[in-house]
Amino acid sequence: MAGHSQFKNIMHRKGRQDAVRAKLFSKLAREITVAAKSGMPDPDMNPRLRLAVNAAKAQSMPKDNIQRAINKAAGGDTENYEEVRYEGYGPGGVAIIVEALTDNRNRTASAVRSYFTKSGGALGETGSVGFMFNRVGEIVYPAKAGSADQVLEAAIEAGAEDVESSEENHVVTCAFEDLNEVSKALEASLGEAESAKAVWRPNVTTALDEDKAASLMKLLDALDEDDDVQNVHGNYEISDEVMAKL
Repeated sequence: MAGHSQFKNIMHRKGRQDAVRAKLFSKLAREITVAAKSGMPDPDMNPRLRLAVNAAKAQSMPKDNIQRAINKAAGGDTENYEEVRYEGYGPGGVAIIVEALTDNRNRTASAVRSYFTKSGGALGETGSVGFMFNRVGEIVYPAKAGSADQVLEAAIEAGAEDVESSEENHVVTCAFEDLNEVSKALEASLGEAESAKAVWRPNVTTALDEDKAASLMKLLDALDEDDDVQNVHGNYEISDEVMAKL
């Protein structure tokens, strides 16, 4: 029985991982389709599409899936997705920005509002927390891409603004409007990045205790589960001690 139970647990865990992967691919495909529909269907001629395709490749999304998403935009029979940004406060007063692609604003707004309310937070007006963040480009390379000095030199040459290197990776920051040019320049010198995307980087962070951190994790999980939600950014700070207890 123990062996059977272990097998069931492994299969359940694998099923959960497959479901998460499928949801991720679905969100990546939606962004690719919207990007392709907003401009040329050629990544070399469409900066947003190029970044979307690179993000999909970084998550090991199959080439066939990527091409299918691009072709879907060319078909003209796709849903009309609208880009919507929601802002609000989560547990402990954490500022949160939610980016969504939706074909039904009412449905998405209602769902996002309910997630905030259930977590003890509140959805606000657009701009209510945006002033606490800077919109920047973020390009991530694995540590093996080069030494901290090598990556810093490449980043300076590419026109980036900052680099943070650790044992795991190198995080290059650039102006939001320079993301495409900087990522292309870095690719020429360092190879393909793990990710290249626009992010909302907080100017100030809010520290959370164990209870508030647990509530925040539930909110983030709920948002991540929503098909319409593409990205979530927050100004929370959770210490290693608190994380260890969650």
